[in-house]
Amino acid sequence: MTNKPEWPIYTGFAEQHDFKLPEPPPWRTFVKAEAKTNKQGTAYYDPKTAAEAWTEDEIHRATTFEPTRRMIELVNAALYLRRPLLITGKPGTGKSSLAYAVAYELKLGQVLTWPVTSRATLQEALYRYDALGRLQDTNLKRKQDENAAAAGDAAEKDEKNIGDYIRLGPLGTALLPTHKPQALLIDEIDKSSIDLPNDLLNIFETGKYEIPELSRLKDEWVDVFPQYGEQKVRIYHGKVTCHEFPFVIMTSNGERDLPPPFLRRCIRLDIKDPTDEQLARIVEKKFPESNKDLRDEVMKHFKEKRDDGGILATDQLLNAMYLRLQQVNLLAELGERAPDTDDAQQGIKDQLVDAILRKLNEQ
Repeated sequence: MTNKPEWPIYTGFAEQHDFKLPEPPPWRTFVKAEAKTNKQGTAYYDPKTAAEAWTEDEIHRATTFEPTRRMIELVNAALYLRRPLLITGKPGTGKSSLAYAVAYELKLGQVLTWPVTSRATLQEALYRYDALGRLQDTNLKRKQDENAAAAGDAAEKDEKNIGDYIRLGPLGTALLPTHKPQALLIDEIDKSSIDLPNDLLNIFETGKYEIPELSRLKDEWVDVFPQYGEQKVRIYHGKVTCHEFPFVIMTSNGERDLPPPFLRRCIRLDIKDPTDEQLARIVEKKFPESNKDLRDEVMKHFKEKRDDGGILATDQLLNAMYLRLQQVNLLAELGERAPDTDDAQQGIKDQLVDAILRKLNEQ
């Protein structure tokens, strides 16, 4: 751990390291004023690391991501200012992959994900309370106690409490007090209802929320479930306030405009289509053992379609490259319908690649 903050904290090299953030701006200090009067102390939440909880796909996604200098600069600006990063760009340009790349390099733990739909609400992003499940369990326990009493048996002790029926959502988990920021991916915010961005304003400004079902209880604290896993976290008096504002990435495909008060609270990054050089580095990084001539062949096909006015995503290029690399007999099951020759094999591979590289703006 260094003694002073450095720029950049996130380098884009996918080399894991510890880091030290500078003190936040005075208007982004969150819990520090309240921590002085917290007699119980703070139950810090410790998210699982990539090695403990990430899938191989997530680690590959993080370590092979190719960030631009602009991305690196604005990620560090968001970390320093404790502000969400709003990324706009075409599908397949790596908007969501950036969240995994940052979380991996800075060892921020699991990436908390919130895929937004038109029905998404702030409530579900913060927490869910299974009131119906609790009622059913209560009725079942009462019935069991009555049956035990009728049989002259002792009633079984009920270990469940309200915390067993509450699970925090991705945003609610991201705001738990931690020693360093957690990573939160809010995917496709532009698909939300018109009210959701405005509902998020207070959360982004204050870094805290309340669980009324808990705050009205006499209990000093209640243990509840975070978004992932079954290891509970302790909530005092039904209130949650972050110690370190999470690293929030919100993605948008630009399908609609977002309100100015919402945009004012974000660091904004527009991702352009990758250049030919960037695409070449991405393909080489994803397929390090591949032949350069073969990579150039698929890249040429991709660029011809894109230069012809087509909208193509980078993952289409990667899918085409993967299929092109497969050394399989694509005509083995066709019998007499096609000759099993090298030219025929090459022809059907080209057709497959052409089908994979279909323009996104082609209906």
